[in-house]
Amino acid sequence: MSSSHENILEVSDLTVKTQDRTILENVSFKVKRGTTLAIVGPNGAGKTMLFRALLGLVPYTGQIKWAQGVRIGYVPQKLLATDIPISVREFLSFKKASDMEKCLQAVGLDMAVLDRALGVLSGGQLQRVLIAWAVIDEPNVLLFDEPTTGVDIDSEEAVYEMLNTLEHEHGITVILISHDVHVIRDYSEHMLALNKQVICYDESEQIAKPSVLHAIYGPGT
Repeated sequence: MSSSHENILEVSDLTVKTQDRTILENVSFKVKRGTTLAIVGPNGAGKTMLFRALLGLVPYTGQIKWAQGVRIGYVPQKLLATDIPISVREFLSFKKASDMEKCLQAVGLDMAVLDRALGVLSGGQLQRVLIAWAVIDEPNVLLFDEPTTGVDIDSEEAVYEMLNTLEHEHGITVILISHDVHVIRDYSEHMLALNKQVICYDESEQIAKPSVLHAIYGPGT
C-alpha cells in the first residue's frame, strides 16, 4: 500500500470520563497520512479533550493507534503567558537552537522576528511562531487547537493557507480544531463533527451543508 493511502491514525470506541460525567463516548475515526482533518463542534463538545487523549495526557478506554514512526507536533490554543519578557529567538532556543531560519521560512516569517518579544507580536505572527515551535522537531503530524483564535480575518486565511502548505509541500498530516466550518472546508479533506459522540464524519463539503450544521449546532445555524 502506498504511503499516500496509509492511515496514520485509527481511533476506535474512544471514551473519556471524569468522575461525574462522560466527555467523549464511543468516538471512532481514521486519518489518512498527508491529509488535513478538521474537528468541529459546539463549545463543550469534547474537542480539546480528544486532543489530550490523542497526546496520551488523559486516561481513556477504547483504542488510539498511531502508525509506526509518528512524530507529533502540538500547537496549543494560546500561549499561557505572552507577557514574559522573552524574544522569539529565546523561545525557539528552549527547544532547538539550530534550523530556526528554515522553520521561520516554513511559516512565512523572516529572521527579523527573532529579536522581537513574544508579547509585541500580532495574533497572526504569534500563531506562526507557535507553529514554528511545533515543526522545529520535524514532526509528521501536527495537532492544532483553534488555529485562528485571536487573529484577524486576513491572518485567519493566511494561517490556513500555511497549514495547507505544510501538508502539501512537507507531507505533514494536520489535525485541527476549528469553529470556522465555512472557512475550514476549503482547507481540509475531511471533517469530524463532534458533540461528545461523532455526529458526522465525511468530506468537508458534506458537513458544511445546512442540514448537517443544524444537527451539530442546533437551530439557527
